[in-house]
Amino acid sequence: MLNPSSLGLVLLAVVGIADAAKDPDYIIVGGGTAGLALATRLSLGLPKANILVIEAGPAAPDEVRINVPGLRGSTLGSEYDWGFATVPQPPLNGRTVDVNRGKVLGGSAALNYLCYDRASEAEYDSWGDLIDSSQWSFNKIFKAMLKSENYTSPDDGNKHGKSGPIRSTYNRLVPSFLSTWKPTLKKLGVPINDAGSLSGDPIGVSFQTTNIDPTKYTRSNSFNSYLPLAGRNLVVRPNTRVAKVEFAKRPKPNAPLRAIGVILEDGTKISATTEVILSAGSIQSPGLLELSGIGQSSLLKKAGIPVLQDLPSVGENYQDHIRLSNVYRLKANTPSFDPMIFENSGPFATQQFQLWLDNKISWYDYTSTAYSFMNWQQIFGGNKTAVSALTKLAQSAAQKKNVVDSTKLSYLSDSSVPQMEIIMEANFVGAFAYPGGNYTTLLSSLMHPMSRGSVHINPSSPTINTKPVIDPNYLSNEYDLQALIAGSKFARKIATTEPFKSIWEGVEVEPGPNVNTEEEWRAFAKSTMGSFYHPVGTCAMLPAKDGGVVDADLKVYGTDNLRVVDCSVIPVLPSAHIQTAAYGIAEIAAELVVKEGKKKF
Repeated sequence: MLNPSSLGLVLLAVVGIADAAKDPDYIIVGGGTAGLALATRLSLGLPKANILVIEAGPAAPDEVRINVPGLRGSTLGSEYDWGFATVPQPPLNGRTVDVNRGKVLGGSAALNYLCYDRASEAEYDSWGDLIDSSQWSFNKIFKAMLKSENYTSPDDGNKHGKSGPIRSTYNRLVPSFLSTWKPTLKKLGVPINDAGSLSGDPIGVSFQTTNIDPTKYTRSNSFNSYLPLAGRNLVVRPNTRVAKVEFAKRPKPNAPLRAIGVILEDGTKISATTEVILSAGSIQSPGLLELSGIGQSSLLKKAGIPVLQDLPSVGENYQDHIRLSNVYRLKANTPSFDPMIFENSGPFATQQFQLWLDNKISWYDYTSTAYSFMNWQQIFGGNKTAVSALTKLAQSAAQKKNVVDSTKLSYLSDSSVPQMEIIMEANFVGAFAYPGGNYTTLLSSLMHPMSRGSVHINPSSPTINTKPVIDPNYLSNEYDLQALIAGSKFARKIATTEPFKSIWEGVEVEPGPNVNTEEEWRAFAKSTMGSFYHPVGTCAMLPAKDGGVVDADLKVYGTDNLRVVDCSVIPVLPSAHIQTAAYGIAEIAAELVVKEGKKKF
């Protein structure tokens, strides 16, 4: 495990050093992926300012379930997870779906699967186009993401940051059967793209990096990689919950709201002399706005909350990646990662864990590595009729005059923008019970679902202790359903193509040999669809008339010193796992805040 003294002393050195006699200048609510990255940059960029981070979860510097790469996923549902879930989803036969979010310093990047990739250039440029700001162009966002990265493997032809806090590297253990990945996809018309997958051109099949610190082969995140760089002007308060933001009385009715601090769960007030910044994530940042009196006036009135700012889009525009699994039993005597998950107290897993503790190559090094990002032309093998039919379904699902939906439709005609991601995993990741044995799984994920939902406080119990009402509207249109099925069908095609076909035996485990007709595919998708835990968009960076909550400077409309800095500001779900975007957003936000702050400090 990590040396507890290393991060423990860092945390103790940070907490309580700032001048206790002064109110903090900046309060950041949420010590997660973006929150700690932002706090660290503010600490360094404004050394005369006092910064306070308030995090509801604990510090866990020596938690092996977080630090060991191969234990990724083991903290889902644990004390480090908020344990949210959606409301029952009618298209999913009334199922609820878990919404796992980090409740620990480091946030969801302390719980995630260490997938470290980036979307296409066109997608990042769309952010700037939608908000009409050059500071959110691909070049600016890409530069910010590189600023956060510290790439440690040999040159791979990709563009990498070499001096940032977050370490990234290639897995030092790659199961042998994953060698079938690239040649199989190439045979199916998907180009090998090892050199461009992280540089704004993700289309193709590749092995990708992961956020691991190679010195001890531990997870690298904002807690253990950004925070130790902070100055003595940063205070972190874990295990502390903010109930709402406090505002000064408006000098006149239409004047912007001015945040003057936060109120904690126990009623304690903490003042902020300059700014309050919400970094509580896509689920809870909108809820904090609502509890503070900013949101849909009808909802706030129903909850008995005084309406300080009517902002109808708060909590709307919820988007998420959705997935299906194709599972195959590996041939006899082919080792997989399954024993580390399902027999983790057995002799082999125990031996491998000891190797990891000794910093030797181990199965516990393993994280996802084999990816493919594809457009619909590649999925359908150039069948223009199939592509056209799916495009028409997307058009019928789009809301008229909605800029987010219009942007997604524009992606369909851009061959550089991925529509489907398929990951090859070295273990069982099925929707049903693990049947024993060694497996490989193909996870197919829809990059731009047309379904958009919402997350709001519960008006019947409007407190931070009541779980939010999360309704993603999963599979609420025919496009999403047919697109997800198309991805799973293509995964089956991969599995039955050599050399992939040679690594598994027997029959397909999931979806299984009984899933062939249109109705069988529909039933399978509805009964097994899962989330990739990438919620975005609920405090969207868009013009207010287009459903925005924050402007190009990440300030909440109707306020002059309240910002949101997390993935809730992403207007359109990108074709990538969202960790790198969170760091990029934090880096750009830090530049904006520091630029303004230097006028004062």
